[in-house]
Amino acid sequence: MAKYQDYYAILGVSKTATQEEVQRAYRKLARKYHPDINKAGDAEEKFKQINEAYEVLSDPDKRATYDQLGRDWDGRHGTQGYQGGDNAGHHFSTADPGQFSDFFQDLFGSGWNFGGSAEFQGGGTRRRRGRDHEATITITLAEAYHGARKSIELERAEADSAGRLARTRRTYDVAIPPGVTDGSLIRLAGQGGRGTGGGEAGDLFLRVSILPDSRFTLNGNDLTTMVDVTPWEAALGAKVPVPTVDGRINLTVPAGTQSGQILRVRGKGMPIASGRHGDLLVSVRIVVPKHLSDRERHLFEELAKESRFDPRM
Repeated sequence: MAKYQDYYAILGVSKTATQEEVQRAYRKLARKYHPDINKAGDAEEKFKQINEAYEVLSDPDKRATYDQLGRDWDGRHGTQGYQGGDNAGHHFSTADPGQFSDFFQDLFGSGWNFGGSAEFQGGGTRRRRGRDHEATITITLAEAYHGARKSIELERAEADSAGRLARTRRTYDVAIPPGVTDGSLIRLAGQGGRGTGGGEAGDLFLRVSILPDSRFTLNGNDLTTMVDVTPWEAALGAKVPVPTVDGRINLTVPAGTQSGQILRVRGKGMPIASGRHGDLLVSVRIVVPKHLSDRERHLFEELAKESRFDPRM
C-alpha cells in the first residue's frame, strides 16, 4: 500500500488555504528546490513532491477528492481512478505523470487529466505544452542603460519519456533592452521545457539582476551619485564635473549649498519608454582640507574673525 502524502504539509499551507496562497507557496518552494538552482542531493525529490502537491491542491476537483479521503485513505479508494467534477478536463497542468508517487496514482488512477486539451497523439499521449523555466541573468548598470546582447549558458533538467531527469547545457543569445529594471523578466518564447504529444514548448524567463555600480545607485528610474565640493565652492557657487552613464557633465552648484543637499539633473537617469529618461540625483558633500598652507590658514583665520555666521544658532 502506498504511503499517505500530506500535500498541505509539503507546501507549508493550512487546509483552509486559498488558491492564491497555494500558488504563492508553490512558486516559492519550486524556486528554492528546482534542480537547475538547488544542487543538494535531495532537491530533485523535494521538487517532485512539491509539484505533486500543487497538482492536487491547485485543482478544486482533485483537492476535494483528496480532502474527502484524507488520512483515512487505505489504498482501496483509488482503484476506480479520478473521475473529476463538472470542470474535469479544463484544469491545465504541466506535470509529468511519471514523476508522481504511488499514492497519487492509487488515489487518482491513470485516467486523470494532464492538460487542458482533449487532443491525443499516437500511442495515447496527451498533447501538453512544455514547462516554463526561469533563470537569472546578471548585467552591469551600463548594459541596463544602453542595452546589450549577452550570451548565457544554462544547465537544464528535463524529464525524458520515462520520467527520468536528464541534464543538458545550452547557450542562449539574449537581447537586453535599454532601461531594463532590476528584477524584471525577459521572455524567450519557446525556449522552455519541451512539449509532449506534439505540444508546443514552454518559455524561458530570465530575471534581470543588475550588479552594484561603483559610481551610481539605482532608485527606480533615477540614478544617485555623490560629488565632493570645497567650502568656498559651496559658499560662493561653482560649476563642478559630475559623472553620468554617458560621460561627465558640469553641474551648477548654487551659492549656499549645504552638505548632504540633493541637486537634480533632469533626464540623466535610466531610459524610460517613449525616449524619456529618469533623473540624476547628486548628493553634495563638502570636504574641508586637512592640510593648509600658511596663506590658507591666514585666510581662514581672517574669515573666522569677520564672519558672524554660527551654524549652532
